[in-house]
Amino acid sequence: MEFDFFKNWVRERLKVDLNAYKEKQLHRRIGTVMKSAGAKNLREYADMIKADENTRRVFLDYITINVTEFYRNKDIFDEFEEVIKSNLAPKFGSLKIWSAACSVGAEPYSVALIMERNQLKNNKIIATDIDDTILEKARVGAYKENEIKNIAKEELKEYFSKDGNEYRLAENIKRMVHFKKHDLLLDTYEKNFHAVICRNVTIYFKNEAKNQIYKKISSSLEKGGVFFTGATESIYNPNEFGFKKISTFLYEKV
Repeated sequence: MEFDFFKNWVRERLKVDLNAYKEKQLHRRIGTVMKSAGAKNLREYADMIKADENTRRVFLDYITINVTEFYRNKDIFDEFEEVIKSNLAPKFGSLKIWSAACSVGAEPYSVALIMERNQLKNNKIIATDIDDTILEKARVGAYKENEIKNIAKEELKEYFSKDGNEYRLAENIKRMVHFKKHDLLLDTYEKNFHAVICRNVTIYFKNEAKNQIYKKISSSLEKGGVFFTGATESIYNPNEFGFKKISTFLYEKV
């Protein structure tokens, strides 16, 4: 019952719908972050989140799972680049691309680098996340060595500058990405995208929530547009959502 109270409280106060997350994983994660905050129970933890901005940020960071790197699963990302070059750009010209649940921005900035090195101009890259703190980090564009490990040496030299133990992304690449807050479960989706990237997110959701997200993504794509999923998120019934599989983790809107 206490957990039901907490889920309702989080939805009401923080606008995050915990009902969509897989129960066992969610209980474990909340238990861990609650104990690390020093709370004895969920009601006490809710009071702490309400009273302290830092506790709220830690909770949201932990629950919304912000793990990322440039060109995550490099071989899969290379396939996506090939689809952009040989399929989407010739078909649509200027592209509108959405990086959903973008975390600290490595994913949409990877797309921006793809556009830059392939000289694809006048594109719109929108990147969204549920967490304001994470979006602020994304806008700064500073990364640790482990987050840029897939970037080629020449690209690193051309588009990043070393600052202490961080690598700062060039302003011209940062300007290509527009960040904003968005909740995949609660908010409406923009339309007319030529590609939507939503990777390593839906694995944490129950099937019902996952299917809702797939339907909304399908509706947000132009016919012939592409949905790029994560390495553990194969869609077993793509036709149910108006997709056809074109590669292991790439689906075309039909």
